[in-house]
Amino acid sequence: FLSSYSLVDPLKSEDGKFFDLLWMAPEHLRQRETTPEPVIGSQKGDIYSFAVIVTEIMSKNTPYGDVNCSAKEIVMKVQEGYSPPFRPDIPLECSDGLAELIKMCWDEQTFSRPDFPKILAFLQVLHPQKQRSITDRMIKMMEQYTDNLEELVAERSEQLAIEKEKADNLLCRMLPKPIAEKLKQGEPVAPQAYDEVTIYFSDIVGFTDLSSQSTPFQVVDLLNDLYSLFDGIVERHDVYKVETIGDAYMVVSGLPVRNGNRHVAEIANMSLDFLNSIKKFKVRHKPDLELRLRIGMHTGSVCAGVVGLKMPRYCLFGDTVNTASRMESNGLPLKIHMSDDAYDALTKIGGYELECRGEISIKGKGQMTTWFLLDNPESEKLRTQPVFSQQTSAILENGVVPRPSPTNANGSARSGRPGSGRPRRVHRPISTHHDFAEENYRKSTSKLLKIL
Repeated sequence: FLSSYSLVDPLKSEDGKFFDLLWMAPEHLRQRETTPEPVIGSQKGDIYSFAVIVTEIMSKNTPYGDVNCSAKEIVMKVQEGYSPPFRPDIPLECSDGLAELIKMCWDEQTFSRPDFPKILAFLQVLHPQKQRSITDRMIKMMEQYTDNLEELVAERSEQLAIEKEKADNLLCRMLPKPIAEKLKQGEPVAPQAYDEVTIYFSDIVGFTDLSSQSTPFQVVDLLNDLYSLFDGIVERHDVYKVETIGDAYMVVSGLPVRNGNRHVAEIANMSLDFLNSIKKFKVRHKPDLELRLRIGMHTGSVCAGVVGLKMPRYCLFGDTVNTASRMESNGLPLKIHMSDDAYDALTKIGGYELECRGEISIKGKGQMTTWFLLDNPESEKLRTQPVFSQQTSAILENGVVPRPSPTNANGSARSGRPGSGRPRRVHRPISTHHDFAEENYRKSTSKLLKIL
């Protein structure tokens, strides 16, 4: 604003801090005393500063140059708002009309000060025959500034809103939306315990051998295409994708927003969609190769929270994460391997086709009875047939089609656990959230090191 202009550099003055305030309007001086925030100028304040600058130009001297006071004393007197107000002496070189204009511009009452269009019109009346002076040009510039200010502010506000939306979208891609909203509002995000969620793990069978036969760029293209396809499927379910490391992919349902007992059905339906899509997926540099996915899922309790300040991550902790990882590592290609806990939760939903694998030895767990999820006949009727291509853009364009929500139905099925007489049943699709275990991190990291 105009209060930052002067004929003398304020830094050269003995009390430069107050010298710089000689051009500031009294209302802004008083504002400095009441708020710790920097004072933002105003158009009426500019009118006041303009009047002080005119006295400088006409007298060829600094404002209050003939007053025997320090800059601090002058600022205090102007701030007090004496009657009549304390102002610079009007130079004798000013005509009566110009002197009257100066008095109007530095009036103590802001509403009594004219705006720049009126000032320009007044000066044109005072000097109708004269060529435009530097004062007139300055007035014209301020008039244009006043006219364009609102448009400029609106344009900058729109740009700010666009950038804020981009930043918000990026944050919501890194963290669950409810968690991101709390962080944006400055609220603390305390860790939470969840009694029952379902966790999904998967990796690509033979990924190490495939990587050794491919260039690093081909491996990156493969994973980008495949996981872009999976990301599109994830959007159709009540899930959260936690992370991908190498060929490992982790998802969780039931947090951070609890969804009752639907979490196991959401993971089950998403897993079936993954298997359905992987059978049609084509590897760019090996179009004849059929990728095989190994999937594991487990239901149990976890603790979840945001970890870290730089690159914060939403992490899951608990034995459920490790067990889900064991289900994946002990599974079979193109099979959905689940624990007994996940089986119990899924049979309560009903309608899924399940097969008992029997007891197997699980590292760190001993003997466990596990199951294979074969199908969901009811959701198969409603599943949209996707089209998958080798390019990620085509995958996203043609493969991500939301399914209609199916109605509740209890489908008949083969018996469940041997001798238990448990039926197999079906459930609707839901969205989910994803996560990774430490074992998958070590395994995927070692695979990538072999590639490089």
